[in-house]
Amino acid sequence: MQVFEKHESNVRSYCRSFKDVFSKAKNATIHGESGREYIDFFAGAGALNYGHCNDFIKERVIDYIANDNIMHALDMHTVAKGEFLQKFQDSILAPRNLDFKVMFPGPTGTNAVEAALKIARKVKKRSNIFAFMGAFHGMTLGGLAATSNISKRLGAGQPLTGVTFMPYPHDFMGSFDTIQYIDQVLTDDHSGIEKPAAIIVETLQAEGGLIVSPAGWLKDLEALCRKHDVMLIIDEIQVGCGRTGTFFCFEQYGISPDIVVLSKSIGGYGFPMALTLIKPEYDVFNPGEHNGTFRGNQVAFVGAKAALDFRETYDFDAETVRKGKIITAFVEKEILPLNKNLRLRGIGLIQGIDFTGIANVSDVTGSITAAAFEQGVIIERAGREDCVVKFMPPLTIPDEQLIKGLNIVGNIIKEKLASL
Repeated sequence: MQVFEKHESNVRSYCRSFKDVFSKAKNATIHGESGREYIDFFAGAGALNYGHCNDFIKERVIDYIANDNIMHALDMHTVAKGEFLQKFQDSILAPRNLDFKVMFPGPTGTNAVEAALKIARKVKKRSNIFAFMGAFHGMTLGGLAATSNISKRLGAGQPLTGVTFMPYPHDFMGSFDTIQYIDQVLTDDHSGIEKPAAIIVETLQAEGGLIVSPAGWLKDLEALCRKHDVMLIIDEIQVGCGRTGTFFCFEQYGISPDIVVLSKSIGGYGFPMALTLIKPEYDVFNPGEHNGTFRGNQVAFVGAKAALDFRETYDFDAETVRKGKIITAFVEKEILPLNKNLRLRGIGLIQGIDFTGIANVSDVTGSITAAAFEQGVIIERAGREDCVVKFMPPLTIPDEQLIKGLNIVGNIIKEKLASL
């Protein structure tokens, strides 16, 4: 541990909560050099939907590397990129009647967001963007400007401009009509708020506390965008690739976004990769206008195609829904009756327990996740004051391991609440 404290930057964060040196991992199990074994309820912050070291994907990647296939090519044409593009079109876009051009930005989610915001501004010739309270869209300046977390924003060291935050529907807002409010802002010539080029929204606010948008709200938001000639950008970086029970979370809502940003698990094996999906009429960048040295991650193309092939060997959507119901049933039966303030958040295999209303909520949830780690479960927090304990295992986690992890965390919660 000393080597990290001596040589690694102070910005490191997750290692402060999960204090072991990790060495090996398989599916939903991680091993530390301490000799301890952990159940993974974190999944690389959503980058490991198909589990650690997935054998199906690994075989394809090893074969690609072993045969001296091209490893770096910027955005030049390669066999690996062509095969991924065709597979993504045939397996994901076409069956959903989605017509998108695929852009490969830099290989991180925040770069996909940067590209999306630049496209919207170029298309509409307006600089302002609407984002939502509770949103998280990345840590580079454009994405950070659309991220509402104040502590994260302070890291910029400069004003973050060009974004206006709108209220997101949440329990604490009661019956407040957010759509009507945004409509009024855009209609009122004295609102003092510039009309945006786009509205960027997460179908499910993940880092914001697993807040699922109410039924019909996204449809109303889409209609609002059409009414006011504003583009709709959907951020699927954490909740995409099957995490909520469909490949895209937004497809459950029957909407047609103008731009979709995708990252994390799209690379299949934990490889860095991101996509900005653009309706063809908005594909307006000139050649090289948004570029980067690693916008053509060849190994990620191989891993991504293999992941899409793997999805066809396993009923991911139905299994994710079924396993999600295991979490839901456990929380509703074992946890929610413990305190009237507790709430279940999320959908599919991104669910959590909201402790808002419990005194010293951050200390309580922090003690729960710390105790869980000591007892062999890696689990993180989300939301305002870190109020939500977040269950996000690989989609491939076996039932018995999922239930074991739930029981460990559940028993810790019972003990903590009993001591308050």
